[in-house]
Amino acid sequence: MDAGVATVVGRVGQVWRFPVKSMLGERLEQAEVTSAGVVGDRSWALVDTTDGKVVSAKNPRKWARTLELRASYLEEPVAGGPAQPVSIELPDGTVATSRDAGIDGVLSGFLGRDVHLESVAPQQRTMEETWPDVEGLAPETFIERTRIDTGVDGETVSDIAMAMAAPPGTFFDLSVLHLVTEATLQELTRLQPDGAFDVRRYRPNVLVEGAGAGFVENGWVGRRVALGDQVEVQVSLPTMRCIMTTLAMEDLPRDPSLLRTIASHNRIEIGGLGTWACAGVYGDAAAQGTVAVGDEVRLSG
Repeated sequence: MDAGVATVVGRVGQVWRFPVKSMLGERLEQAEVTSAGVVGDRSWALVDTTDGKVVSAKNPRKWARTLELRASYLEEPVAGGPAQPVSIELPDGTVATSRDAGIDGVLSGFLGRDVHLESVAPQQRTMEETWPDVEGLAPETFIERTRIDTGVDGETVSDIAMAMAAPPGTFFDLSVLHLVTEATLQELTRLQPDGAFDVRRYRPNVLVEGAGAGFVENGWVGRRVALGDQVEVQVSLPTMRCIMTTLAMEDLPRDPSLLRTIASHNRIEIGGLGTWACAGVYGDAAAQGTVAVGDEVRLSG
């Protein structure tokens, strides 16, 4: 890997993958990264059998309970191989696996809507997203252009095309890699001391620790971030934040105020897309390999 002139900006504090989109994921000591992202990340998703849309907790009126489900792999996924079987644990301790003939029935019963567990994304991948009443969250023109419904509370529901910067057949929202710094979470906590700005709400692949103060990754867009000696991420754009970061999960309560703090203090103009409330960055794997907790993080470009 030709890192060029690079500056050490921190270290890898946490590594995550999410075997099933919108479910709780796995915290890892290390992970393999390819051009398709962290191996095994978002390899599965639920699909609503009534309309063919990918299930996402971004429409919590339908799908908030997906965040009560924890997904993990029965066998370690292999780069370039088929999706490995997953285990899904329900809040009552019941476990269903993708090998079980009745898993769709179990998950449909829990969620109260008919779903199918799928490892290959539909050709036309869309999901629904609800826009809470938060000033500055996203461009009004985008919200209006994508509107398909109005919720019972008056909030707009949009139909959103998925994986615009990700490989075909995948279940990513946008790009394959997602980084967040501890500095950003600490800055948000400084701005709202009573807010639980926990990394679990933001679902990154990598949490970078020791990177300074403030929204430091805003300055990483267009640059390369080396994670250890092998993996290099080409940072493409800031991560637009959504209602999902405010939902209850595990021991974290529902808290709409968290998103208002981001929208009040870190709105970023994204070329051609307007101004969005952001925290973290998206990117692509410019160099592939293994990333591990404790790896040095370097910034170049």
